[in-house]
Amino acid sequence: MIATDRLILIAGPCVIESEGLCLRVASALKKTCDQLGVFYVFKASYDKANRTSAKSFRGPGLQPGLDVLANVRARVGVPILTDVHTEAQAAAAARVADILQIPAFLCRQTDLIAAAVRTGRIVNLKKGQFLSPEEMGQVVGKAKSAGGKKFLLTERGTTFGYHNLVADMRSIPIMCGLGFPVIFDATHSVQLPGGGGDRSGGQREFAPVLARSALAAGASGIFIETHPDPDHALSDGPNMIPLAAMPALLKSLLKVHSAVK
Repeated sequence: MIATDRLILIAGPCVIESEGLCLRVASALKKTCDQLGVFYVFKASYDKANRTSAKSFRGPGLQPGLDVLANVRARVGVPILTDVHTEAQAAAAARVADILQIPAFLCRQTDLIAAAVRTGRIVNLKKGQFLSPEEMGQVVGKAKSAGGKKFLLTERGTTFGYHNLVADMRSIPIMCGLGFPVIFDATHSVQLPGGGGDRSGGQREFAPVLARSALAAGASGIFIETHPDPDHALSDGPNMIPLAAMPALLKSLLKVHSAVK
C-alpha cells in the first residue's frame, strides 16, 4: 500500500499520445519527485471513453496502450495508474498497472468495481461529479463487499451543470472519515465540461490554488495531469499544468503538506 506519510503525486498526460511523450513526462517527474521526497505514480489513459465529442482523440486502445505503460514502468521505474471502463479491461490492465482507477462517471458501476477489486491491485475510486462526499461511503461499501482492502478515494469536484465544477473542501475530511487516503484531482476540478462546445474547457490557473487548499484540508496527495505543451495536447489541454511548471508547484505543495503533517 502507498505510504501516506509522504506527499503522493499521481501525474502524467491525460491520454497516451505516444510512448515518447509518456517516457519524457515520467522521467522528468520521477527525477523531481526523487529530489523532493515525493511518492510518485505515473498516470495516463489508453482510452478516453467519455470524450465530449465522438470526433475527439481517445488514445491508442487497450493493448497498445498497456504496452506503452509497461515500458514506462520498466524503463523509468515508477508505479503505474490507469483507468478501466469494463470488467475485461480491469483484468487486462492489472497485468501492467499497480493501481486501477474507476472513473468518476462509473463510480456506481458495481460489477466494474468488483472486477477491479478482484485483481488484487490498489483501486482508486474517483468520486462522481454527481455524488456528495457522504455517498462515497456506498461506493467504498461495494468495494469492500467484493473483498477489497486497498483503496484510494479521489475528489474531483461536483457539477451542477452549466459547464462548471465546484470543489468543496469539506469533502476531503468527510471522505478521510471513510478510512482510506484521499487524493485531490486538481486539474479535473478546474475543467469546464463541454465548455468549448465539442470539447471541454478549463482554468488551469486555479489548479495550484485548489491543490494547496486540499492539502490544507487533509488530503494525502494530489492528482495532476501535465504535458510539455498543454495548448497542443490531444485531451484536456486547457486544464493541464505545463510540465516545466511542475517542480515549482511541487515545492509549494510540499510546504503545505509539511505544515499540516
